[in-house]
Amino acid sequence: MVYIASQLLAWGESRLKVTERSDQLQEAAAPAYKQIQVYLQDLLAGPDYGPGDRIPSERALAEQLGRNRMTVRKAIEGLIAKGLLERHGTSGTRVPVPRVTRPIDGFSLANSMTRIIQAGGGIAHSKLLHFEQAHASAKVASRLSLSEGADIVMFRRLWATDETPICIETTHLPLSLVPDLAAQDLMEGASLYSLLQARYGVNAIRGEREIGIANCTEMEARLLGLDPGTACLSMQMLALDSSGQPIEFTRSVNHPTLVVFKTHQADMSGLVTTKR
Repeated sequence: MVYIASQLLAWGESRLKVTERSDQLQEAAAPAYKQIQVYLQDLLAGPDYGPGDRIPSERALAEQLGRNRMTVRKAIEGLIAKGLLERHGTSGTRVPVPRVTRPIDGFSLANSMTRIIQAGGGIAHSKLLHFEQAHASAKVASRLSLSEGADIVMFRRLWATDETPICIETTHLPLSLVPDLAAQDLMEGASLYSLLQARYGVNAIRGEREIGIANCTEMEARLLGLDPGTACLSMQMLALDSSGQPIEFTRSVNHPTLVVFKTHQADMSGLVTTKR
């Protein structure tokens, strides 16, 4: 048994070395500007850089990496296009400051994406990507307290602030709640909560949120201007009415550098202890 275990360990180490060599060969084969982008992304993921921090100049990076400035510039411009860096005039290239702050406690019409974006000083834009009447999957049915296969409305919207994409939201509603809801109702950034209140007399009183990290799909990456597989901020939200009945289940995929989640100030006095 010990012999078998040692053989398996040796085999695993061999496979690991082969994989590492393969990764190194692929990295070496990548264009120079792509290699620089990988280096910069690793740098930004570390503890030394945060929102608003300026990265080394093109000249400094070129000297440090042994590359010409044009190659470094191409790498940086690619990361700027993805929203991972930003440049303003002659002040250098910086890590972007988040453009949208999403509250994760409390619940009201102020939690609509339109008002959240406006609160951050931006102009809200949305694009309806998909709209259909469908049958609830087991997961969606469980969240909305429906039977699996029940009739629902599902739609997906891309949200942007000042025309910069920031998140993709996929929303599910019981069809019985919104029997005449149409795609046209959701055009031009219409607020879902305002619509529910005005047309159907339904108010979202409270919400439950789960926040985590998810690797974005090819579609999500393309829409948000990221590389496929990029780690994004994921939020699943369930909205309930005054009777506690679920009325909306939404999954939101958020740009990792342009969106942050924030709680309101909390009273921490109860956590303070006095030493005797």
